[in-house]
Amino acid sequence: MHLTLHPVPPFDFQLSATIFTGGDPQIRTYENGRYWQVLRVQNNLVLATITTSGTVDAPELTVALQAPEPLDLIETSRIEEIVSSLFNLEVDLAAFYDEVKDDPVLSRLTAKLRGLKSPTTPTVFEALVDSIIEQQIALNVAHRLEQNVIKTFGDTFELNGKVYYAFPTPNAIAAAPVEQLRACGLSTRKAEYIHGIATSLVEGELDLEHFKAYEDPNEIITGMMKIRGIGRWTAELTMLRGMQRLDALPADDLGLRRHIAHFYCHDRPISGTEARRIAERWGRWKGLAAYYVLMAHRLSVEIEITSGIQKV
Repeated sequence: MHLTLHPVPPFDFQLSATIFTGGDPQIRTYENGRYWQVLRVQNNLVLATITTSGTVDAPELTVALQAPEPLDLIETSRIEEIVSSLFNLEVDLAAFYDEVKDDPVLSRLTAKLRGLKSPTTPTVFEALVDSIIEQQIALNVAHRLEQNVIKTFGDTFELNGKVYYAFPTPNAIAAAPVEQLRACGLSTRKAEYIHGIATSLVEGELDLEHFKAYEDPNEIITGMMKIRGIGRWTAELTMLRGMQRLDALPADDLGLRRHIAHFYCHDRPISGTEARRIAERWGRWKGLAAYYVLMAHRLSVEIEITSGIQKV
């Protein structure tokens, strides 16, 4: 089965998917123009493989779906929603570019990264688990631990002789002992945090998805920080990754501050407060603008900045 999607332009699929290059092919990755990921729809697992045949200004995506069981219309419609969310296909970048056109840094970065859209996880739970794992450790180490968790607790299905893994459900994690999370390489506290959140979700004491309905980002942060193991950084990162909140800025992230400082402060170390002050010029697009700064670093994008432009 195939789906055809037409994202809101501009959209550069190759540029937007490059963040997944080098990912685990049994979970999700981008390779040779193809992005694939195991998605969960109802009780069905689906391998979605995405390719593009359009252009940045007239984007068109083809989504090939393979599943152990036939998909019905409701499941197919839900997959379309998930894929759209994965790459924020409905976001109008033209509005973002107009908002930052007077920023001498962002105006140049957006020109070089035109069509880049940030990814979003299928569930808030997935974004939160990843954010907790990434607390205060190197990103490459965190990614390895995330893969361990997925391959330990995630459901699997076999297709053409290959085994694929879906992100684990709260039920799967809650049903296991904390020691099994520890065996994935997590610290005792992180294992307890994730297990506790999964248990609260299963028992109906917590609903992470309802945070998406909040209009005020500060209410989301306040609400999430009431959950054991979640501080401001974790809440903001989860908002950006799992709630499509492109106004969320995890300014206390050391890497992000370093990259902002590179473009705006001549590489002078800055605090989270300074990063937030710089981000005020990005309006409601703080999180997306920060993502452009991060991707500019990842892709070694450099821009010419005249003297005085970086002053804050």
